[in-house]
Amino acid sequence: MVNLTVICIGKLKEQYLRDASKEYEKRLSPYKISIVELGEEKIGNNPSDKEIHSVIEAEGKRIIEKIPKGAAVYTMCIEGKQRSSEELSAELDSLAVSGINTAVFVIGGSYGLSDEVKALSKNRISMSRMTFPHQLARIMLLEQLYRATQISQGTKYHK
Repeated sequence: MVNLTVICIGKLKEQYLRDASKEYEKRLSPYKISIVELGEEKIGNNPSDKEIHSVIEAEGKRIIEKIPKGAAVYTMCIEGKQRSSEELSAELDSLAVSGINTAVFVIGGSYGLSDEVKALSKNRISMSRMTFPHQLARIMLLEQLYRATQISQGTKYHK
C-alpha cells in the first residue's frame, strides 16, 4: 500500500469531527497517513465572481506547494467519477505495483478547486451527486481510505 496524504482547505471545527479524524488517522497509521490542513482564504459574505475566483486561485497555489513530487494526485470534486470502495482499493494497490509511493487526495475549499490543481490530478473523484458538509467530506474520505486498506488485506471490515 502506498503512503497516503490528504491536503485540505480548512480545519475541522467540531470536536466530534476531530475525534473521528483522529480515529481514522490512528487506524491508517501503518500506511503513513498525513493530513495537511491549509487555512481558508478570507472572503466577504456576498463575494463577487472575481473574488471567488481569486480565493480559488490563492488556495490552489498553496495546495500545489504541498503536493510531493512524483505523487499520484486525486482531487475530490463534483465533476469527478464515482467509484466503489473496491475500485479505490484496487487503484491504490496498482499504484504501489507501478512504483508510485504516495497518493495525495485534495479537498478544496467551499468554493472548489482551481483548474490548475485539477489539471495535476491523476483522477477526479466524486463521493456522490449529493452535497455534503465540507468538513464531513474529510471524514468520509478517511473512512474510504481505511476501507480500501482493509479490502486490500482481505479483512472482515468491508462486508
